[in-house]
Amino acid sequence: MNCPRCDMALIDGARFCGSCGFTMAAETPSAAAAPQMPAGQQQVSGGAFRFDLDGRGQGRGYTWSIDHQGAFALAIVTLGAEQSISAEAGAMVSMSSNIDLQSEMKGGVFGALKRAVGGESAFVSTFTAKGGPGEVTLAPGAPGDVAGIEMQNQTFCVQSSSYLAGDTSLVVDTKFGGAKSFFGGEGLFVLQVSGTGLLLVSSFGAIHKKTLRPGEQYVVDTGHLVAWEGQMQYNLRKAAKSGYFRSFLSGEGMVAEFNGPGELLIQTRNLAAFAGLLKPFFPTQGGGGGGFNFNLGS
Repeated sequence: MNCPRCDMALIDGARFCGSCGFTMAAETPSAAAAPQMPAGQQQVSGGAFRFDLDGRGQGRGYTWSIDHQGAFALAIVTLGAEQSISAEAGAMVSMSSNIDLQSEMKGGVFGALKRAVGGESAFVSTFTAKGGPGEVTLAPGAPGDVAGIEMQNQTFCVQSSSYLAGDTSLVVDTKFGGAKSFFGGEGLFVLQVSGTGLLLVSSFGAIHKKTLRPGEQYVVDTGHLVAWEGQMQYNLRKAAKSGYFRSFLSGEGMVAEFNGPGELLIQTRNLAAFAGLLKPFFPTQGGGGGGFNFNLGS
């Protein structure tokens, strides 16, 4: 199918043209233009976080899909000639030979410093297809899922380790989260992503979306946060209200208490907790401790 306004080629079921911005939903579909998907299946989930349920979509000059969804998801971005996509440094798995990779300090020296203090790489990678179409594949460092979110003039707060890639038009800034976030183990900064276009986020485990009603309060362990709406109010506190000691005995540290309305994304596993489970199996610095001890003989 092609865009009625600029005649750009679009994928089947596209909601808008990534070139000129024409909204396809504004047209009344004819009987001949029946949906290609099975009856009752939606292409995009509702709410603030608009997920492409079929794991593919189209942006400004590129198409994307997510293969092997689940524990080892892989994002595949096909760029048109001279089109670009931005990604977190180190996210690239593979790319076509005509892809030009540029790494830069986003936001200048001060912006790079804020990113570094916030637990991210000081550099951002930009992939551009030169002389023709090209492909880039992206994946997070830890096992987990990848989700594509179609942002429409929105602002989201994203945990720094969950940002994977995004449209080059998106504004990604590092915001101060307050002193409490430092004691919560999440660093002093969170990412604030604003604009319109594709946002790829990753998780350790699966991604669970929670919608809060107006006035509803909801508590999430800080190690399970992926993203939330930028206007949502939240407070960081100890897990047990009765005291820090009881909170420590419960095995929980700091939690984020959100106030609705709004949506937030939660990862079903905690990377820090998983690392703690593996710690006894690694040898100590002195060579003793746990782990496997192989006697190779002489």
